[in-house]
Amino acid sequence: MRGRDLIAAGALLTVSAVLACRPSAPPVAPGEPAPAARPEPTRPTPVETPGRTAPATPARVRPVVSAEAPPLAREFRGVWVASVANIDWPSKRSLSTAEQQAELIALLDRAAALKLNAVLFQIRPAADALYASKIEPWSEYLTGAQGRAPVPFWDPLEFAVKEAHARNLELHAWFNPYRARHTDAKSPLSSTHIARTNPSLVKPYAGYLWMDPGEPAVRARTLRVVLDVVKRYDVDGVHIDDYFYPYPENDRRGRAIPFPDDRSWKRYVREGGDLSRADWRRRNVDLLVEALDDGVHKTKPWVRFGISPFGIWRPGYPTQVRGFDAYEKLYADARKWLREGWVDYFTPQLYWPTTKREQAYPALLDWWVGENVMGRHMWPGNFTSRAGGVGSGAFSVGELVEQIRVTRLQEGATGNVHFSMKSFLTNQAGMNDTLLVGPYAAPALVPATPWLEAAAPPLPTARLSETSTGTRLLLRTTGTAVPWQYAIRLRTDTAWITMLVAGSTTSWAIPKGTTPTALSIVSLNRVGTESLPVTVTFRGRSDAP
Repeated sequence: MRGRDLIAAGALLTVSAVLACRPSAPPVAPGEPAPAARPEPTRPTPVETPGRTAPATPARVRPVVSAEAPPLAREFRGVWVASVANIDWPSKRSLSTAEQQAELIALLDRAAALKLNAVLFQIRPAADALYASKIEPWSEYLTGAQGRAPVPFWDPLEFAVKEAHARNLELHAWFNPYRARHTDAKSPLSSTHIARTNPSLVKPYAGYLWMDPGEPAVRARTLRVVLDVVKRYDVDGVHIDDYFYPYPENDRRGRAIPFPDDRSWKRYVREGGDLSRADWRRRNVDLLVEALDDGVHKTKPWVRFGISPFGIWRPGYPTQVRGFDAYEKLYADARKWLREGWVDYFTPQLYWPTTKREQAYPALLDWWVGENVMGRHMWPGNFTSRAGGVGSGAFSVGELVEQIRVTRLQEGATGNVHFSMKSFLTNQAGMNDTLLVGPYAAPALVPATPWLEAAAPPLPTARLSETSTGTRLLLRTTGTAVPWQYAIRLRTDTAWITMLVAGSTTSWAIPKGTTPTALSIVSLNRVGTESLPVTVTFRGRSDAP
């Protein structure tokens, strides 16, 4: 039955645009496609902001809740989902399509239940693909045989994006830029794998196959693979981790085994190059990072590009730090990428406890924040799988909570990324329960990225309608633009509660039992910019402000 307006029922409804300033992003560049609307979510995500408690009086004890909605809670809460060696998903190479989909649904449900807001989904572990690609072969970690498509056919990335967005989770596509074969691989190489089609570009090293970063064709291929995904899939981000040149291996005598890039190095020298070999290798990686940053944003300006490098740039930075030298050994000048602003978010892998002096989590985080001169997002990575685990590197779940606390206290850091999903799926040492009654008791939105381009969020319009099943909020926007999300704020007599719903939502049921006295609605675009708020007030209720 058609709902009748609550004004007709005797409630006085006031809808007003509150003239409060919100940061807005520039519009989409001419010629760029507008972001697609997110599908209808399976459930809203509530965010509760407690009100301030007033002094008790003999007549009535009643909390005082601010008349205006407080700022939206913002914190990045990501998790890595590794496909290499079937670490997180799929759990086996022999699963059917239905079993793979069921596992992925369960994984995304768990992430949403834990109040995470982003999944970093590995789709290119070793020059292969966990999605439909015309460039690289299907991954053996999906079907058991490299190059074999799933039967019945499905596209895991397309499925994951849709299902993640339905749960108000971001989906970042995670690529390994250079690895061509893992030591865990069992399947023969496909005829379309780069080691077969372009063997001169691929080098054996320490049981792996590695694409040579010194070959321009390798850089071009990785860029082509990444941009193909950005063009065809509605991903929220592009992510690469800490594997650049391979981690060094020693021979039986303890001597470092050199990476076999003589061919590309000699060509560079022959063509007049004057850098040292180490500086040349770092330049090769720099060129890829800069090209990815540029290419991703030219393709879709709102897609974020992030890197999670080894947590130590160089020993001695900061002073007390000792450990592996990623600058010298992986040829990864991660500090340069951060200083140049070639990333939108930076996730140094701070995999040590807060109490370990020579690799102390707080000291390293503070140092990286100090290097962030371009003001990019700083979301450190945590070795969550070690929390409540066993072995010399294990630490307590309480230590994990402490790392999140340290991140929140660090000015300039606004979230964490957890490695990996498997520990959440098993609720290792009860960590899920601990997080849900502690730091993740209430959900949070992903921090806004105002330096990226996206269409400004349209101003919402709203009215209430009473139906046979309850009260519904009818949502529209001015103009034809469709927002990415709505944040609907419900003011009760004890708190403001925030619900996140898809931008395609036109009718939303007010949760029964909440008895709101007012609503505040903002729309958000793809980079998290808020529109001006619209307020809906129930004047006829006795508990109205």
